[in-house]
Amino acid sequence: MQLTPLIVFHAGTALAALAIGPVVLWSRMGRLRRPRLHRLLGYTWVALILVAALSSLFIRDFRLPNVAGYTPIHLLVPVTLGSLCVAFAALARGHVVLHRRTMQLLYLSACVVTGALTLLPGRAMHDLVLRQWLGLV
Repeated sequence: MQLTPLIVFHAGTALAALAIGPVVLWSRMGRLRRPRLHRLLGYTWVALILVAALSSLFIRDFRLPNVAGYTPIHLLVPVTLGSLCVAFAALARGHVVLHRRTMQLLYLSACVVTGALTLLPGRAMHDLVLRQWLGLV
């Protein structure tokens, strides 16, 4: 798969979400709470993860096992959108613990796990990161 501007845009938003996610989660933990920082970066993170998820729908790969170009990793798009709905509905109802757990799981699944899956052999990021940047494989 060729590295297109869409893939670069998608990867950029996903990497930005991966980077600020821990700050968002950390800003509401412990004794020292920073609600303004949490809210500002939280909305930024949500926007980034939405853009990354929606832009992934336009990235299709016909080399890997797929249905109409959509590979199994695309199944995380409805999971991401559903998780965001659950998290904000929980917050609106005052269920802060459910909101926190949902967002933590969303960060792990949408950023960490999905990011690791993009490094599997045969994927564009595997070729870019492991072959071109690190000179491995």
